[in-house]
Amino acid sequence: MIVGEAPGFNEDRQGEPFVGAAGKLLDTLLARIGLSRADVYITNVLKCRPPMNRDPMPNEAEACSPYLKQQLQLVKPKVVLILGRHALERLMPGQGSISRIHGSLIKRGDIAYIPLYHPAAALHNGSLVADLEHDFDQLKRYLDQLLAPPPPPVPVAAPKQESEQLRLL
Repeated sequence: MIVGEAPGFNEDRQGEPFVGAAGKLLDTLLARIGLSRADVYITNVLKCRPPMNRDPMPNEAEACSPYLKQQLQLVKPKVVLILGRHALERLMPGQGSISRIHGSLIKRGDIAYIPLYHPAAALHNGSLVADLEHDFDQLKRYLDQLLAPPPPPVPVAAPKQESEQLRLL
């Protein structure tokens, strides 16, 4: 599951998350690790675009939080990619800045949360693209480990019972 901040202009018009330039970068990053949009569920903390594309206000995120909670319950993800600082603050308040913890894996119950820079931030600051690529490479290793089939069971030899000699008389 991937959770972003809020819809941008294109996302709000089309009703689908990550369809603009940031979405194209996200598609490239997913392809880098052998995934596509069809393999993941993508949503946002906010369900509609804030006016003037400003940062989401806390009360707006709070108003949308029941929908995000419901999505998490329905999808039952094993891994949640948290894209950007606003999504990080909503899903994991008090964890610190995205620049400090991006790429780290934080387990909460059965879910692994991985905070990452938002693709839109990487488009504005090109130096973050390398960080995103590195973080997705680490994500690939984790997913390979998580989704690997369990090893076949080792056959256990049954204890050999000694034959009992029968008597004729």
